[in-house]
Amino acid sequence: MVLVGGKSGFISFLSLICNFFILFVTVILIAGGFPAIWVSFFAGICILAITIYMGNNDERSTNVAFKATFIVMLMMLVLIIPFNHWAYLQGFSPEQSSEIEAFNILIGVNFREIAIATTMLSTLGAIAEASIAIASGLEEIIEHHPGIGLVGLFKSGKNIGFQIMGMTLNTLFFGLFGGDLALFVLLYKLDASFGYYLNSKIFVMECFRVLYSAIAVVAVIWITTYLMGRRINHYRRSTDRIK
Repeated sequence: MVLVGGKSGFISFLSLICNFFILFVTVILIAGGFPAIWVSFFAGICILAITIYMGNNDERSTNVAFKATFIVMLMMLVLIIPFNHWAYLQGFSPEQSSEIEAFNILIGVNFREIAIATTMLSTLGAIAEASIAIASGLEEIIEHHPGIGLVGLFKSGKNIGFQIMGMTLNTLFFGLFGGDLALFVLLYKLDASFGYYLNSKIFVMECFRVLYSAIAVVAVIWITTYLMGRRINHYRRSTDRIK
């Protein structure tokens, strides 16, 4: 990446190191007894800021992308907390219990909050990528077509968003099966029924994460397009007043 991308490739590695450090500190704070949800929320804000601002030079598009991802992260937090509670997704699945049965799991942390925090953090990459792609794409359109109307801008944002949405959903889907392929092979060899798959905690948990990420991507596409249109509309109104 450094040989091909030069400075941009180096900055990408630097942002990755910074995000790893933030996640490392997050684990330490949660293990130390701090509320997992709030620690992960503030860590998510830092990760989004580093990912978006360090990888892009256009201040206007990055500001819009960061605002959109922050709004979507709040929305997803409100959505994840009740649904994870109703689905009882916290803790370890029976398939994982054999690996930890020799250990004491009474470690003084709330596994429900950890499940919520993990789910929220897992959506950050997808929404950051989609938001900056939409904002940068619309910024290019505005530069090449300064007179474009809001309707045309929203239409362009929708077209870009549909392409991103398709690629993101494929990435999430194959990530699910790629990460748990060994488990699926094991269950198949054990002659597990299809109903067992649907009621397996680890399978349901992964499906929920894919669903949350898909909802977050769709939401960030519309919100980013709306914020870009609002910014352009505000700029044009300010210019007309000056004239």
